[in-house]
Amino acid sequence: MAEELRLSIEKLVYGGDGLAHADGNTVFVPYVLPGEEVRAAAKSKKKKLIWALLVEVTSASAQRGKARCPHFQTCGGCHYQHIPAAEQVRLKKEILKETLSRLGGISWDGLVQEHTAEPYGYRNRAQWAVRSGMPRAIGYFLPESSTIVPIDECPVLSPALARTFGQLQDMARSGTLPAGVLEIEAFADSSDKKIALNVAFDRFSKPPAELAAAFRAAVLEIESLLLLDRRKNKFELTGPGFLTYEAGGYNYRVSHLSFFQVNRFLIEDLLKTVTAGARAGLALDLYAGVGFFTLPLARAFSRVISVDANLAATRDLRVNAENAGLQVTSHNEHAKEFLGKLNEKPDLVVLDPPRAGLGAAVAAELARLGAPEIAYLSCDPATLARDLAVLLGTQKVNGTVGLDARYEIAEMHLFDLFPQTFHIETLVRLRRVS
Repeated sequence: MAEELRLSIEKLVYGGDGLAHADGNTVFVPYVLPGEEVRAAAKSKKKKLIWALLVEVTSASAQRGKARCPHFQTCGGCHYQHIPAAEQVRLKKEILKETLSRLGGISWDGLVQEHTAEPYGYRNRAQWAVRSGMPRAIGYFLPESSTIVPIDECPVLSPALARTFGQLQDMARSGTLPAGVLEIEAFADSSDKKIALNVAFDRFSKPPAELAAAFRAAVLEIESLLLLDRRKNKFELTGPGFLTYEAGGYNYRVSHLSFFQVNRFLIEDLLKTVTAGARAGLALDLYAGVGFFTLPLARAFSRVISVDANLAATRDLRVNAENAGLQVTSHNEHAKEFLGKLNEKPDLVVLDPPRAGLGAAVAAELARLGAPEIAYLSCDPATLARDLAVLLGTQKVNGTVGLDARYEIAEMHLFDLFPQTFHIETLVRLRRVS
């Protein structure tokens, strides 16, 4: 029988858990709030760290509310539905500052500017897993598990995605979903009317034309459909293979394998804030994707260089720039390799790396490059702290502390792109100091 713990929650930490202490151990438990008294059951332990399951809230915070989704605490996709939206943002700011301080030695007492929007119905992209057992159903994977939890609704989805999910779930439960389907990803355009669908199979049980017809009969909004046979690494495509997403007066072609921001309510705010104050000269857009920031930068700067290792996204970027009548020098390669060859100093560097961040080597290359200004958009405060420690000169690089070209934080913004979850999107604007 699992050890029962009685805990006083001290604070929330990045990852969605609350932190408490018991008998000399540090305990992490989900779905709680600071100041609450709870009962929890230990599920795993490593040295002095215990991860526990919430059993009961014996003394609730005044901030605790009722979750909107009936699957909350079951599917694992959301972590904060028991917390009002404004309080989620306040707590995220605390977590951001604490993470930067603890992992990067970075103290920021200035304003963290908030960017928020509707906390539900915001996602324009979602991925669903298909349970192969009987009865068949569609849902989400449990965290760190291969177990699929069937769901009936997901209130963070846009209306078009919610309709699409309902249609696909009806297919699964009625037995009309083709055999062998493993996962389905859906992406809605800026009008929330057209859908691009990626369907992954472990085998083709029917000819591709029949499979495509089955999905098109059920999901009427499909603009483009990709059928991927994972066993044979083959795919069949019907439709153009991309959606066009309009944002800030620009049209972005987004292919099946290309990344795009998922919060449909904050996309334009994000675009304008990251590129604000752009001026003439040379701009470098690293991890450029389909050119989300590249296009507005190309209107403001004399020259723009974009870099991305994803070939599909790079192709989209080149098409997007051509369609907008903009000149962009585009490189399909990793940032580290590109920076190692760059022999000129840009006036602005825009960074939007994946969750892994830059890494110390790329951060050091950027610091040595010495651009007057860097706009760093991060989706993980832990890797942001590591990278900023290099750029701000608080961490050793090649055995020495600091660099000739050092930076200071000029602005910090928190975009709540993922309400109801622990995820934090941070924009840090850096200014070079000698």
